[in-house]
Amino acid sequence: MENLNRDLLVLLRTEFMNPDELEQEVSCINDILHYAESPENFCTAHELVVRTKITQKPRKILKAIRQVELAPFYFLINKN
Repeated sequence: MENLNRDLLVLLRTEFMNPDELEQEVSCINDILHYAESPENFCTAHELVVRTKITQKPRKILKAIRQVELAPFYFLINKN
């Protein structure tokens, strides 16, 4: 199993699962999360507001989130 830098809590309804099946479940969950957390999907789900302008350009969104804190009057809005 790959050693990924993430903690997962997996709750299963069956207690008769062998370690190989558990490893496969964790691997599938990691694949799903890797896809969902990709920069492309992040930019699709968010937009950046800079004072009075709204942008959906991925380059600007990714540049803004690289900072530890957003600059003043920068707002990241989830479209969901």
